[in-house]
Amino acid sequence: MRKLAAAILAIALGVGWLVATVPEAKADGGQIAAGLAGGLIGGALLGSALASPRVYAAPLPPPTYYAPVPVYVDDSECRLIRERYWDGYGYRVRRVQVCE
Repeated sequence: MRKLAAAILAIALGVGWLVATVPEAKADGGQIAAGLAGGLIGGALLGSALASPRVYAAPLPPPTYYAPVPVYVDDSECRLIRERYWDGYGYRVRRVQVCE
């Protein structure tokens, strides 16, 4: 509402100023019309540039984390165990595969 009131006030002041300071009407080869058209076009361009929203380069969001797909391992019934045995000179340890 404030922006609308400010815009209406600005337009009213501009029109009032133009009405109060307009000299008597003369054609002068269209110079006034060209100046008026140029002022309106320049004002429209400047106003639209100032009223456009600011665009800032926002930082990229962090990458989305996707949990790895679960991997199912078929547990076999075989396993390795350590076994002590006598080789004639002393005890040794070896790994033996035991399947149940």
